[in-house]
Amino acid sequence: MSIVLVQVIVGGLLLGAVYALFSSGLTLVWGMMNVVNFAHGDFVMLGMYVAYVVYTLLGGGPLLGAPLATLVLATLGIVVYFGLIRDVMKGPMLAQILGTFGLALLLRYSVFWWFGANFLSLPGDLVGGTFDVFGIRIEASRLLAGIVALLVTFGLHLLLTRTTLGSRMLAVAEDSTAAQLMGIRPDSMQAIAWAIAAGATGLAGALIATFFYVVPTVGETLGIVAFVTVSLGGFGSVPGALIAGLLIGVIESLSGYLIGAVYKDMVVYALFLGFLWFRPQGLMGKT
Repeated sequence: MSIVLVQVIVGGLLLGAVYALFSSGLTLVWGMMNVVNFAHGDFVMLGMYVAYVVYTLLGGGPLLGAPLATLVLATLGIVVYFGLIRDVMKGPMLAQILGTFGLALLLRYSVFWWFGANFLSLPGDLVGGTFDVFGIRIEASRLLAGIVALLVTFGLHLLLTRTTLGSRMLAVAEDSTAAQLMGIRPDSMQAIAWAIAAGATGLAGALIATFFYVVPTVGETLGIVAFVTVSLGGFGSVPGALIAGLLIGVIESLSGYLIGAVYKDMVVYALFLGFLWFRPQGLMGKT
Protein backbone atom coordinates (compact mmCIF):
# COMPACT_ATOMS: atom_id res chain seq x y z
CA MET A 1 0.00 0.00 0.00
CA SER A 2 1.45 3.37 -1.01
CA ILE A 3 2.20 6.11 1.49
CA VAL A 4 -0.27 8.41 -0.26
CA LEU A 5 -3.09 5.88 0.11
CA VAL A 6 -2.29 5.40 3.81
CA GLN A 7 -2.33 9.18 4.22
CA VAL A 8 -5.75 9.36 2.57
CA ILE A 9 -7.11 6.67 4.90
CA VAL A 10 -5.69 8.37 8.00
CA GLY A 11 -7.20 11.67 6.88
CA GLY A 12 -10.54 9.93 6.37
CA LEU A 13 -10.44 8.43 9.85
CA LEU A 14 -9.73 11.81 11.43
CA LEU A 15 -12.58 13.44 9.51
CA GLY A 16 -14.87 10.51 10.27
CA ALA A 17 -14.21 10.95 13.99
CA VAL A 18 -15.58 14.50 13.76
CA TYR A 19 -18.60 13.20 11.83
CA ALA A 20 -19.16 10.73 14.66
CA LEU A 21 -18.92 13.48 17.28
CA PHE A 22 -21.66 15.71 15.94
CA SER A 23 -23.77 12.73 14.86
CA SER A 24 -23.70 11.27 18.37
CA GLY A 25 -25.75 14.24 19.55
CA LEU A 26 -28.41 13.51 16.96
CA THR A 27 -28.59 9.85 17.96
CA LEU A 28 -28.73 10.79 21.66
CA VAL A 29 -31.77 13.03 21.16
CA TRP A 30 -33.50 10.38 19.07
CA GLY A 31 -32.71 7.63 21.57
CA MET A 32 -34.13 9.62 24.49
CA MET A 33 -37.13 11.37 22.95
CA ASN A 34 -37.72 9.94 19.46
CA VAL A 35 -37.27 13.48 18.14
CA VAL A 36 -35.59 14.02 14.76
CA ASN A 37 -33.75 17.34 14.89
CA PHE A 38 -33.57 18.81 11.39
CA ALA A 39 -31.66 21.80 12.78
CA HIS A 40 -28.76 19.59 13.87
CA GLY A 41 -26.50 20.55 10.96
CA ASP A 42 -27.18 24.23 11.59
CA PHE A 43 -26.05 23.77 15.19
CA VAL A 44 -22.69 22.63 13.79
CA MET A 45 -22.69 25.69 11.53
CA LEU A 46 -23.21 27.95 14.56
CA GLY A 47 -20.25 26.30 16.28
CA MET A 48 -18.12 27.16 13.25
CA TYR A 49 -19.21 30.79 13.40
CA VAL A 50 -18.48 30.98 17.12
CA ALA A 51 -14.92 29.82 16.36
CA TYR A 52 -14.69 32.41 13.58
CA VAL A 53 -15.88 35.23 15.87
CA VAL A 54 -13.46 34.16 18.61
CA TYR A 55 -10.60 34.30 16.12
CA THR A 56 -11.54 37.65 14.53
CA LEU A 57 -12.30 39.44 17.81
CA LEU A 58 -9.87 37.80 20.24
CA GLY A 59 -7.31 36.19 17.97
CA GLY A 60 -7.91 32.87 19.68
CA GLY A 61 -7.68 29.46 18.07
CA PRO A 62 -9.60 26.23 18.72
CA LEU A 63 -8.23 25.96 22.26
CA LEU A 64 -10.36 29.01 23.08
CA GLY A 65 -13.02 28.76 20.39
CA ALA A 66 -13.93 25.11 20.97
CA PRO A 67 -14.84 25.44 24.69
CA LEU A 68 -16.77 28.64 24.01
CA ALA A 69 -18.63 27.07 21.10
CA THR A 70 -19.49 24.07 23.28
CA LEU A 71 -20.83 26.33 26.03
CA VAL A 72 -22.81 28.58 23.66
CA LEU A 73 -24.41 25.68 21.81
CA ALA A 74 -25.15 23.75 25.01
CA THR A 75 -26.98 26.81 26.31
CA LEU A 76 -28.84 27.10 23.01
CA GLY A 77 -29.80 23.43 23.28
CA ILE A 78 -31.44 24.04 26.67
CA VAL A 79 -33.27 27.12 25.35
CA VAL A 80 -34.50 25.19 22.29
CA TYR A 81 -35.73 22.32 24.45
CA PHE A 82 -37.76 24.46 26.85
CA GLY A 83 -38.82 26.97 24.19
CA LEU A 84 -39.81 24.55 21.43
CA ILE A 85 -39.18 20.83 21.79
CA ARG A 86 -40.99 20.24 25.08
CA ASP A 87 -44.21 21.51 23.51
CA VAL A 88 -43.95 19.99 20.03
CA MET A 89 -43.22 16.58 21.59
CA LYS A 90 -46.84 16.57 22.73
CA GLY A 91 -48.01 16.78 19.13
CA PRO A 92 -47.69 14.43 16.17
CA MET A 93 -44.37 13.59 14.52
CA LEU A 94 -45.17 16.10 11.77
CA ALA A 95 -45.12 18.90 14.34
CA GLN A 96 -41.63 17.84 15.43
CA ILE A 97 -40.38 17.69 11.87
CA LEU A 98 -41.80 21.07 10.88
CA GLY A 99 -40.78 22.63 14.19
CA THR A 100 -37.11 21.65 13.94
CA PHE A 101 -37.06 22.40 10.21
CA GLY A 102 -38.41 25.88 10.94
CA LEU A 103 -35.73 26.27 13.62
CA ALA A 104 -33.08 25.34 11.05
CA LEU A 105 -34.32 28.04 8.67
CA LEU A 106 -34.45 30.60 11.48
CA LEU A 107 -30.86 29.90 12.51
CA ARG A 108 -29.59 29.80 8.93
CA TYR A 109 -31.15 33.05 7.80
CA SER A 110 -30.25 34.80 11.05
CA VAL A 111 -26.61 34.01 10.26
CA PHE A 112 -27.18 35.20 6.67
CA TRP A 113 -28.49 38.50 8.04
CA TRP A 114 -25.63 38.94 10.50
CA PHE A 115 -22.61 37.66 8.56
CA GLY A 116 -23.74 37.70 4.93
CA ALA A 117 -23.43 34.94 2.37
CA ASN A 118 -19.67 35.14 1.78
CA PHE A 119 -17.48 32.12 2.33
CA LEU A 120 -15.28 32.66 5.38
CA SER A 121 -12.31 30.69 6.60
CA LEU A 122 -9.79 30.46 9.39
CA PRO A 123 -6.05 30.23 8.78
CA GLY A 124 -5.00 26.67 8.05
CA ASP A 125 -1.95 27.02 10.30
CA LEU A 126 -3.93 28.36 13.26
CA VAL A 127 -3.34 25.16 15.22
CA GLY A 128 0.11 24.41 13.90
CA GLY A 129 1.89 23.12 10.86
CA THR A 130 2.01 19.63 9.42
CA PHE A 131 3.38 16.52 11.10
CA ASP A 132 5.41 13.95 9.22
CA VAL A 133 5.01 10.49 10.78
CA PHE A 134 6.73 7.66 8.88
CA GLY A 135 6.26 9.61 5.68
CA ILE A 136 2.59 10.33 6.36
CA ARG A 137 1.86 14.06 6.41
CA ILE A 138 -0.97 15.05 8.77
CA GLU A 139 -2.22 18.59 9.32
CA ALA A 140 -2.17 19.55 12.99
CA SER A 141 -5.69 20.98 12.79
CA ARG A 142 -7.11 17.71 11.45
CA LEU A 143 -5.16 15.66 13.97
CA LEU A 144 -6.43 17.80 16.86
CA ALA A 145 -10.01 17.60 15.59
CA GLY A 146 -9.88 13.84 15.14
CA ILE A 147 -8.31 13.03 18.50
CA VAL A 148 -10.61 15.35 20.47
CA ALA A 149 -13.65 14.02 18.62
CA LEU A 150 -12.71 10.42 19.40
CA LEU A 151 -12.12 11.18 23.08
CA VAL A 152 -15.36 13.13 23.50
CA THR A 153 -17.45 10.53 21.66
CA PHE A 154 -15.97 7.78 23.82
CA GLY A 155 -16.57 9.93 26.89
CA LEU A 156 -20.21 10.39 25.89
CA HIS A 157 -20.61 6.63 25.62
CA LEU A 158 -19.10 6.19 29.10
CA LEU A 159 -21.39 8.92 30.45
CA LEU A 160 -24.45 7.06 29.19
CA THR A 161 -23.36 3.58 30.29
CA ARG A 162 -21.20 4.08 33.39
CA THR A 163 -22.64 7.02 35.37
CA THR A 164 -25.71 7.73 37.48
CA LEU A 165 -26.67 10.59 35.18
CA GLY A 166 -26.49 8.28 32.19
CA SER A 167 -28.63 5.68 33.97
CA ARG A 168 -31.26 8.31 34.69
CA MET A 169 -31.23 9.52 31.10
CA LEU A 170 -31.61 5.97 29.81
CA ALA A 171 -34.42 5.34 32.31
CA VAL A 172 -36.30 8.35 30.92
CA ALA A 173 -35.68 7.06 27.41
CA GLU A 174 -37.14 3.64 28.31
CA ASP A 175 -40.22 4.88 30.20
CA SER A 176 -40.51 8.49 31.31
CA THR A 177 -43.59 7.80 33.47
CA ALA A 178 -41.88 5.01 35.41
CA ALA A 179 -38.75 7.15 35.75
CA GLN A 180 -40.84 9.98 37.19
CA LEU A 181 -42.33 7.62 39.79
CA MET A 182 -38.76 6.78 40.82
CA GLY A 183 -38.02 10.45 41.48
CA ILE A 184 -36.33 11.26 38.18
CA ARG A 185 -37.46 14.45 36.46
CA PRO A 186 -37.88 13.74 32.73
CA ASP A 187 -37.77 17.44 31.87
CA SER A 188 -34.36 17.85 33.48
CA MET A 189 -32.90 14.73 31.85
CA GLN A 190 -34.22 15.67 28.41
CA ALA A 191 -32.90 19.22 28.76
CA ILE A 192 -29.49 17.81 29.70
CA ALA A 193 -29.63 15.54 26.66
CA TRP A 194 -30.28 18.52 24.41
CA ALA A 195 -27.46 20.46 26.08
CA ILE A 196 -25.03 17.57 25.51
CA ALA A 197 -26.18 17.03 21.92
CA ALA A 198 -25.96 20.71 21.02
CA GLY A 199 -22.66 21.12 22.88
CA ALA A 200 -21.18 18.24 20.85
CA THR A 201 -22.20 19.97 17.62
CA GLY A 202 -20.64 23.24 18.79
CA LEU A 203 -17.39 21.49 19.65
CA ALA A 204 -17.33 19.67 16.31
CA GLY A 205 -18.07 22.88 14.41
CA ALA A 206 -15.27 24.76 16.13
CA LEU A 207 -12.81 21.92 15.46
CA ILE A 208 -13.50 21.67 11.72
CA ALA A 209 -13.68 25.44 11.15
CA THR A 210 -9.92 25.53 10.55
CA PHE A 211 -10.10 23.22 7.52
CA PHE A 212 -13.72 23.55 6.34
CA TYR A 213 -15.44 26.46 4.65
CA VAL A 214 -17.64 28.60 6.90
CA VAL A 215 -20.91 29.70 5.29
CA PRO A 216 -24.55 29.75 6.51
CA THR A 217 -25.58 26.91 4.18
CA VAL A 218 -22.89 24.50 5.39
CA GLY A 219 -25.40 23.16 7.89
CA GLU A 220 -27.36 21.55 5.06
CA THR A 221 -24.38 19.44 4.01
CA LEU A 222 -23.35 18.54 7.54
CA GLY A 223 -26.93 17.76 8.52
CA ILE A 224 -27.22 15.21 5.73
CA VAL A 225 -23.91 13.67 6.82
CA ALA A 226 -25.24 13.41 10.39
CA PHE A 227 -28.44 11.68 9.30
CA VAL A 228 -26.56 9.24 7.07
CA THR A 229 -24.12 8.49 9.89
CA VAL A 230 -26.84 7.91 12.45
CA SER A 231 -28.93 5.80 10.05
CA LEU A 232 -25.93 3.69 9.12
CA GLY A 233 -24.82 3.23 12.72
CA GLY A 234 -28.34 2.69 14.06
CA PHE A 235 -30.56 5.34 15.61
CA GLY A 236 -29.95 5.58 19.36
CA SER A 237 -26.48 3.98 19.33
CA VAL A 238 -23.46 6.16 20.10
CA PRO A 239 -20.96 3.34 19.31
CA GLY A 240 -22.84 2.81 16.05
CA ALA A 241 -22.46 6.50 15.21
CA LEU A 242 -18.73 6.26 15.91
CA ILE A 243 -18.21 3.23 13.64
CA ALA A 244 -20.40 4.70 10.91
CA GLY A 245 -18.66 8.08 11.09
CA LEU A 246 -15.24 6.49 10.68
CA LEU A 247 -16.48 4.37 7.76
CA ILE A 248 -18.03 7.35 5.99
CA GLY A 249 -14.90 9.43 6.50
CA VAL A 250 -12.68 6.72 4.99
CA ILE A 251 -15.07 6.02 2.09
CA GLU A 252 -15.29 9.74 1.33
CA SER A 253 -11.53 10.17 1.31
CA LEU A 254 -10.83 7.05 -0.75
CA SER A 255 -13.54 7.93 -3.28
CA GLY A 256 -12.18 11.44 -3.66
CA TYR A 257 -8.67 10.10 -4.18
CA LEU A 258 -9.43 7.15 -6.45
CA ILE A 259 -12.39 8.45 -8.47
CA GLY A 260 -12.55 12.20 -7.99
CA ALA A 261 -13.79 14.63 -5.36
CA VAL A 262 -16.94 15.39 -7.34
CA TYR A 263 -18.06 11.74 -7.03
CA LYS A 264 -17.28 11.06 -3.38
CA ASP A 265 -20.76 11.90 -2.08
CA MET A 266 -22.37 9.74 -4.75
CA VAL A 267 -20.27 6.75 -3.67
CA VAL A 268 -21.07 7.26 0.02
CA TYR A 269 -24.83 7.54 -0.52
CA ALA A 270 -24.93 4.64 -3.00
CA LEU A 271 -23.16 2.33 -0.53
CA PHE A 272 -25.36 3.65 2.28
CA LEU A 273 -28.58 2.87 0.42
CA GLY A 274 -27.23 -0.54 -0.58
CA PHE A 275 -26.41 -1.36 3.04
CA LEU A 276 -29.85 -0.29 4.31
CA TRP A 277 -31.42 -2.56 1.71
CA PHE A 278 -30.03 -5.54 3.65
CA ARG A 279 -30.02 -4.10 7.18
CA PRO A 280 -32.47 -1.17 7.54
CA GLN A 281 -31.92 -0.88 11.30
CA GLY A 282 -28.27 0.03 10.78
CA LEU A 283 -25.08 -1.52 12.12
CA MET A 284 -25.99 -1.46 15.81
CA GLY A 285 -29.64 -0.50 15.75
CA LYS A 286 -32.33 -2.57 17.40
CA THR A 287 -34.44 -4.80 15.19
